[in-house]
Amino acid sequence: MAGPRRTWGVYMADLVVARKEGLFCEPGQFYIDPWQPVDRAIITHAHADHARPGHTHYLAALPGADILKSRLGDIQLETLAYGEHVIHNGVTVSFHPAGHVLGSAQVRLEYRGETWVVSGDYKLEPDGTCDSFETVPCDTFITESTFGLPIYRWQAASDIFKDINVWWRSNAEKGRASVLFCYAFGKAQRILNGIDNSIGPIICHGAAETLNRIYRNAGISLPDTLTVSDASSKAGFREALVIAPPSSAGSPWLRRFGDYSDAFASGWMLLRGARRRRAVDRGFVLSDHADWPGLMRAITATGAQRVIVTHGHVDVMVRWLRENSLDASAFETEYGTNEEDNAAENESVAFKESHA
Repeated sequence: MAGPRRTWGVYMADLVVARKEGLFCEPGQFYIDPWQPVDRAIITHAHADHARPGHTHYLAALPGADILKSRLGDIQLETLAYGEHVIHNGVTVSFHPAGHVLGSAQVRLEYRGETWVVSGDYKLEPDGTCDSFETVPCDTFITESTFGLPIYRWQAASDIFKDINVWWRSNAEKGRASVLFCYAFGKAQRILNGIDNSIGPIICHGAAETLNRIYRNAGISLPDTLTVSDASSKAGFREALVIAPPSSAGSPWLRRFGDYSDAFASGWMLLRGARRRRAVDRGFVLSDHADWPGLMRAITATGAQRVIVTHGHVDVMVRWLRENSLDASAFETEYGTNEEDNAAENESVAFKESHA
């Protein structure tokens, strides 16, 4: 855990520290993505592991406001547009696009001439469903490391969408539905934005369809989608692409599609055996997090000489950064409990066991 450091002959306390409630800005007296209820919480994005109920005051980037309200209910929420700033207890706070999901943001903190950036979750590859990642120069960068191993290197998303189209079209020609499991917030909308919707009807589970409406209201281009109740007959299921959360696997909702082929879209599909453990026909390697080269590019571009690593492959990242002459350390956090991130522990253990 990071602690006081010597700067120009003076010992200075860290601007952000890890407490049992979450990441805490001492001079500002607020938390960033806290996992226990606090008075003032700055939220990087609306995934459940970063945006939790019970805080008294919330501050978030404006594009994510409706998602936060839909997931957390009637909260006391203030928002800032990207690049706009507010000063709280002498700390200047601003949000900058993280490229992860709609409304995701990095948090920039400036205090007494020192700049820190808390990344939240991020990816560098642009897509049509959220604002693209913005490099924010800083002295200290707090970065995620969900896919912080050199083996994680993504193909272009456009290539993955082509693969999904081929799989869907082949199933449709055989009269089978194509069930694609993916996280309902972010991943589902990214897939919808990228696929060829002329192949057949698209049916979305209610968990995704609720969020689709918010994306459309935000001006994000998504094709027309149906719920099961909207479909005119079961015959229409046979050419459909069905977008479903992983939790629906084996449910009565899914059994109504009869003979179907299934697939899973996640960065974890890159690992040998991940598709087998998910017991699906296909695995599509598509993540809303930065891969290893993306993490390295993002860290380097900030110009930060100090890097603090959070959830993911923390030990590997810290060791690598130290070997490359950066002052690197780690914060212990409770992030990584959404459906994609929660796979990290199981898949990482499997990877280590297979290479033991």
